[in-house]
Amino acid sequence: MRILVVGGTGALGAHAACYLDAKGHEITIASRNPPLEKTRMASFPFLHGDYVKGDFTSDRLRGFDAVVFAAGNDMRHISFSKNAEQLLLRANAEGIPSFARAARKAGVKRMVQIGSAYPQSTPDLVQDSVYLRSRLLACEGARAEGRAGFDVISVNPSFMVGGLPGMPSYMLDPYGEWATGMIEAPFFAPTGGSNFMSYSSLSQAIEGALLRGEPGKAYLVGDETLSFADYLNLFFEAVGNPVRLEARDEAHPVFPDEMMVQGRGNWILYEPDADEAALLGYKRNDVANGVAEAVAAFRTTHVKAG
Repeated sequence: MRILVVGGTGALGAHAACYLDAKGHEITIASRNPPLEKTRMASFPFLHGDYVKGDFTSDRLRGFDAVVFAAGNDMRHISFSKNAEQLLLRANAEGIPSFARAARKAGVKRMVQIGSAYPQSTPDLVQDSVYLRSRLLACEGARAEGRAGFDVISVNPSFMVGGLPGMPSYMLDPYGEWATGMIEAPFFAPTGGSNFMSYSSLSQAIEGALLRGEPGKAYLVGDETLSFADYLNLFFEAVGNPVRLEARDEAHPVFPDEMMVQGRGNWILYEPDADEAALLGYKRNDVANGVAEAVAAFRTTHVKAG
């Protein structure tokens, strides 16, 4: 299958591109920025563009059998300004369905859109979060573009962990730095917890959706529910640090409150549908492996001189 991975230089898209390539698919990646040199993504054909600006016209998308859409804007991409809400809605609620429309006109047969678990798992959070509302509208809007001959499927994961050699992670690298003593921070974790999922499990679910997913379906995917203390302890274990973190209801400099959409002390609790997990074919109980993968990637980008 000839597959375009949009957002193929980001964490989830890059992992999916590498996984799908290893499974024998013909991969092209697309992004606003070219892939980092000396990473595996640099070996793939590259299509430059910004979907928010409408760069991916139907002419540019013609010839692909399928698209994995792993892009989307969050507060990393949007400056904290009075225009943040407008920009998020434009990028997610408008931009992603518009891309799906262009893909349909180009003759693409199937699109898998990677969204967010939270609008499905905790819909009560959507009303008070413009970000989650924009992700929900992106999920609904992209699938609404489906027609006979053009299937759109959403795969909505939870809190993600993993890595690829040579790729830094703004979110996960600080945990490696903390666990290895590169940065100093108190040894505790915030209270609460979430459902977590490895990049590897998600990449498997993406291929399952491409091959077997029900057209128009939004799949809530995930793996293990862990406290934030148990999750962060996995990083210490992965680097061989015997410190064990306790949970405290306090703000933390390495794992800030902004990381918890549900709020500190609360939980994102859900169990993926067993039949859907089997259909998509992704492995479970893989979070520790995802942490090990993240630590291995961290070490490739933090090699000390001498």
